[in-house]
Amino acid sequence: MKKKNLIVFGTRPEAIKMAPLVRQFLQNDSFDTKVCVTAQHREMLDQVLDFFEIVPDYDLNLMKPNQNLYSLTATIIENMKPVLDEVKPDFVYVHGDTTTSMAVGIAAFYSGAKICHVEAGLRTFDRQYPFPEEFNRQLTGKIADYHFSPTELSKKNLLAENTKESSILVTGNTVIDALLYGIEKVNAENFKDSEIESLKTLLNFQKKIILVTGHRRENHGDGLISICAALKTIAEKNKDVEIIYPVHLNPNVIGPVNELLGGIENIYLVSPLAYPAFIWLMEKSYLIITDSGGIQEEAPSLGKPVLVTRTTTERPEAVDEGTVILVGTNSNRIIEETEKLLNNTAYYNDMSMLHNPYGDGKATERIVNFIEAL
Repeated sequence: MKKKNLIVFGTRPEAIKMAPLVRQFLQNDSFDTKVCVTAQHREMLDQVLDFFEIVPDYDLNLMKPNQNLYSLTATIIENMKPVLDEVKPDFVYVHGDTTTSMAVGIAAFYSGAKICHVEAGLRTFDRQYPFPEEFNRQLTGKIADYHFSPTELSKKNLLAENTKESSILVTGNTVIDALLYGIEKVNAENFKDSEIESLKTLLNFQKKIILVTGHRRENHGDGLISICAALKTIAEKNKDVEIIYPVHLNPNVIGPVNELLGGIENIYLVSPLAYPAFIWLMEKSYLIITDSGGIQEEAPSLGKPVLVTRTTTERPEAVDEGTVILVGTNSNRIIEETEKLLNNTAYYNDMSMLHNPYGDGKATERIVNFIEAL
């Protein structure tokens, strides 16, 4: 009798990182696998589903204007009950640190299913930073039966919390599996994408392209203003550089960014990019300035140095390895490290050729093998 899987996610980053797992389980005849999306994000989630050719079996469509953590958490738990009652899964898979993962974990626990936590064990050990993600992943870790850790460090974090070692598997990060699949697809001759064609027209790829992203709540206000000041200085001092910034639609981001960086000749402020165009642009960029966790994991596989506009990270492996530098939001530090990478070829080459600590593209294979062996 086939074991029943239910894979649940709700945001664009989760969808990207769970897509390879969905595809691999659907190809395995030992399992009956269903996919449920909460649509905590809607449009951005749908773009990823289309790219990876995934059609959910259940779509809860829970996104509402101005939703808050209280109503979102309660709504996810309530809406998961009929899905769990119908599927009666043996295993429920959640990812990372979202409200979807935490709330689905609780609902799955109530249902009696075994909970499998993908990207388990990341920690800053400060429940307020990032908020609410650190709390979400710690709570999901307490609920989970099986923990798929991307690195040895994340495994150590779980062991320090008295997690049973036999329940932990170090897999590498599934985001690398997704990236390698995605890069091959967007570079295929027959792949057509209107956003990629627009980027080819917009940017001069004879110049050094700096890709910027930034949306984290902790950088809203003074932090974002300081980052923008640094980007303005970099653009004005380095005319052989073009900066492209897909600007998050949050009013706390789009307002200050447009005000401070709009109208600068070699800075391009664009709408958020869908996954195919974004990974294509990552591959074409010279370096990346970001506060994104996923990009810290992806960029080293493409040989791209990353400057992280945060003071701490739950992904310290890349910092230790040297593929990522934490610069915080201090303008002078951002300018100094960017210009060092722009002007010191040996330094750039050393950083861009380092090993990616987050995996080899076989994380999903390891997860499927582990569950099959159970």
